[in-house]
Amino acid sequence: MSMEILIVEDDTDIAELVAYNLERQGWHASLCHHGSEGLELIRRTHPDLVILDIMLPGMDGLEIFRRMKEDESTREIPALFLTARAQLDDRLTGLKLGADDYITKPFSPKELVLRVRNILQRVNRSAARLIVHSGPLCLNKNTMVATLRGENLNLTPIEFKLLAYLAERPGKVQDRYELQHILLGYADASLSRTLDTHVKRLRQKLGDHAACIVTERGIGYSFRPFPTAEEG
Repeated sequence: MSMEILIVEDDTDIAELVAYNLERQGWHASLCHHGSEGLELIRRTHPDLVILDIMLPGMDGLEIFRRMKEDESTREIPALFLTARAQLDDRLTGLKLGADDYITKPFSPKELVLRVRNILQRVNRSAARLIVHSGPLCLNKNTMVATLRGENLNLTPIEFKLLAYLAERPGKVQDRYELQHILLGYADASLSRTLDTHVKRLRQKLGDHAACIVTERGIGYSFRPFPTAEEG
């Protein structure tokens, strides 16, 4: 899948140079030359990466990035800053805000491509760790959506956390009090039935696949991976 990269840069020559070199790598590049319009595009299109000039009309790159981080829907989008060599303080500010990297003008197209590739690879590795699969079961830890054979299970946050925690440790017995502490924030023997209630409801939503949650008598619970024959 081609990665979508948004370039917010008011110098059209630089923006087109960046886009040309990125598209040579098979990525798709979109251009924007105004700060406020750039933020609107980010919110509307959710690109895989944003390349931000710091000095922009309407709204500077640092303010765009601050607003990205304040918005739950855009805070995970990585950003690379384009900066002039004299803008050391701005570069440091960008990194402190959580920017993924920066590159100074004038820049080498090869270095630009390398830095972009490194960011995208980091993002892909992080995204992979957020997805838990077991046969037809898919758990997205970023969105907290669980699907079984493509159908949403409509789990509560606690049910999702319980299923994800067990599924990430297939075949390993998890102590009920440890589970209780992880899921509920406390471990109290007198209230341990609360965990059993969540397990019961989770099994109901899993339907014919409820047996993947195994009761380990006197200990807790474990996750039985789905048979290979059920994958896909």
